[in-house]
Amino acid sequence: MPPKESPERKPSGKAVRPTDVTTETLVADRSLGAVPVGWDADMAVTALYSAHYRSLVRLAMLLVRDTATAEEVVQDAFVALHGAWRRLRDTDKALAYLRQSVVNRSRSVLRHRAVVEKYAPKGLPDAPSAENGAIGMLERTAVIEALRGLPTRQREALVLRYYGDLSEAEIAHAMGISKGAVKSHTARGMAALRTVLEQLS
Repeated sequence: MPPKESPERKPSGKAVRPTDVTTETLVADRSLGAVPVGWDADMAVTALYSAHYRSLVRLAMLLVRDTATAEEVVQDAFVALHGAWRRLRDTDKALAYLRQSVVNRSRSVLRHRAVVEKYAPKGLPDAPSAENGAIGMLERTAVIEALRGLPTRQREALVLRYYGDLSEAEIAHAMGISKGAVKSHTARGMAALRTVLEQLS
């Protein structure tokens, strides 16, 4: 008799939650875009977390400009994915679901931050933390500074395209807009970046 096929196994080991964000090329890992049929929420989320947590945090950090908040955004996105797993019509698109969730939650963070900053009393600035110093090293580059000044949608489109290495279709899905709008935001963002960088040079 032929040997029985072994059932799918849950990925071994707990996913380690990395906290360091470096300036290495920020390209999303595509090693686990599709989830094997038959995996339950625990198995799928564990595998996706191990494969994509780091790249999703880098993506979120460029949008919210804060490592700790970026990690919270990504953690919340994975929690939401776990809760919605049974309702996903196409589990092969779980990574796209995560990216869209990260983008949407980053937008919410920025909206909340804008309201808080608008009504916050003016006082003495807090002493910079070691973490803020590490983030400052990344933000001192001209490109990152220029990105920070762009409108939200233009920044999202450029980050997803050039740091997330996503296609126009993937960006459109993550941002919830059309491919034509992606092209428009990307073109305007690149033109604005070019102007800022030319002024600095």
